[in-house]
Amino acid sequence: MTRETPPDLVTGPTRTDRPSRTTARTMLNKVPEVTLYFWIIKILCTTVGETAADYMNDTLGFGLDKTSYVMSAALIIALFFQFRARRYVPGIYWLSVVLISVVGTLISDKLADDLGVPLVITTVLFAVLLAITFAVWYATERTLSIHSIVTGRRETFYWLAILFTFALGTSAGDLFDEKLGVGYWPTVGIVAALIALIAVAHLGLRLNAVLAFWAAYILTRPLGASIGDGMSQPAKNGGFGLGTTGTSFIFLAVILALVIFLSVTKVDRTENQSGDREELDEPDSVTV
Repeated sequence: MTRETPPDLVTGPTRTDRPSRTTARTMLNKVPEVTLYFWIIKILCTTVGETAADYMNDTLGFGLDKTSYVMSAALIIALFFQFRARRYVPGIYWLSVVLISVVGTLISDKLADDLGVPLVITTVLFAVLLAITFAVWYATERTLSIHSIVTGRRETFYWLAILFTFALGTSAGDLFDEKLGVGYWPTVGIVAALIALIAVAHLGLRLNAVLAFWAAYILTRPLGASIGDGMSQPAKNGGFGLGTTGTSFIFLAVILALVIFLSVTKVDRTENQSGDREELDEPDSVTV
């Protein structure tokens, strides 16, 4: 669904600080359009982030430290190619999201499980780090819009924010799900309801598009993690008993199929048929 949104300093940069047309055209579409496919794959990635970390840590016996080293190295390689690309490439982009989801989970788990930092503290810590990232991003670029990721600096802010959203979502989800005893599937229902409220507020009450996007983005992390736990954990713990191996491979297979589909159809590209976008960094509509 497409909704017109009024231009302001949050949804798009000012005329004086926007990148030049030459720069924007040479770095076009570093992120996908926000469509239904985007949210489906994002939730699948968050689920894999939870189950894949557990799979490598526990099932394969790598341990938390070795798993963290391996996945961090893989993330650095993926982001190297992501930053090298001059436009949005589905395979590279979504591989980076999967890996940053795993790394964000591992960071939260390292602090909570190995170092004994309370989940309340880690949740507050990552919330503060995310807020600082947004503040510096906006102070520097005068926009937080994902439609304006057309420079290397904006892309750096973008991926840093994503890392903290995954770490924050993991800590907040674990706090709500485990420490408060809510359970996996009740957590799924509650978080899904919150995301639905954000969508209604955006579509019906004109909640700022950028604020709505990032709020929903954060909430998809505990949503996906709870789905992953609910599918992988044994029935005695309220799960489906598929295990981390089965759950991880099922979701990875679905992600791969969707990424191949998007690579072929290009339905999540933001450029028009001629290959150029009329307003590269200040769109007049947001797709949700």
